[in-house]
Amino acid sequence: MKGKYDGGEALLQQLIPEHLILPDISLDHIISLGFEQVKHLLLPLTDPFAIFVDMKQALLEGRPLSVVRLGDGELLALAHDRLIPSQEIRDHSPFVATSGMSLPDYAGREALAESVRRATYVGIPISRLPYFQGLLYPVCREYGLSLQHMRITYSTVNYLIAQLGYLQQLLQGRNVLLIGNVAQQLGKVLSKRGVIISGMIASVSGMKDIPRVMREAASITFDIALVSAGIPAVIIAERIASELGKVALDFGHLANRLAEGEMSF
Repeated sequence: MKGKYDGGEALLQQLIPEHLILPDISLDHIISLGFEQVKHLLLPLTDPFAIFVDMKQALLEGRPLSVVRLGDGELLALAHDRLIPSQEIRDHSPFVATSGMSLPDYAGREALAESVRRATYVGIPISRLPYFQGLLYPVCREYGLSLQHMRITYSTVNYLIAQLGYLQQLLQGRNVLLIGNVAQQLGKVLSKRGVIISGMIASVSGMKDIPRVMREAASITFDIALVSAGIPAVIIAERIASELGKVALDFGHLANRLAEGEMSF
């Protein structure tokens, strides 16, 4: 009850002028009335099916396309020393370092922002928690990123594409490049289902390793890349599209789930 009060009733009480009370009306009702005033600001998220169709068409046409995703790690990486001190992130969110970016890394931070700006589709969190949408909007303002002018989708779009059966349709008959620490294990799983693995880059050692990964990718013949490399995956996937003219999906921990049999393909 106290949490609900602090999160809503206390804020409402601050808006009520002195010597007045608000008649019997619930906080939920007030919120619904207020929501009607901002409903016109709602932004549509691109449906996973629409992205699947676009990816499939891009493969047919040989057109570049990238799908990248922003989670708390990517948002904290973008925020460091522009919105949040690096030390604070190191103290309270040490997972950022294990996600492929040691802070501070200003060159990496700016490269990450540029790749978000250039990506075809950008997955964003739907949670309004502090390090998700609570950080997304300040980050977008800081970098001049307009969600209204970006093709945004769910940050879990990689899972949705797989769960809805689209991944198998995308990969069948295509030359697939796997990038990430579990590339070999994932390759075995996909190969058993008839997927053609034309190349693997089986490790990515953080942001500093991106140039090497891109050089290796450029030497491999492939149609679509699945990139599982933590925060650097955003940059790698976007550059595979913009520099190599291919289709690339920021695959994330879905690679681990498939490789370990937690999800079926």
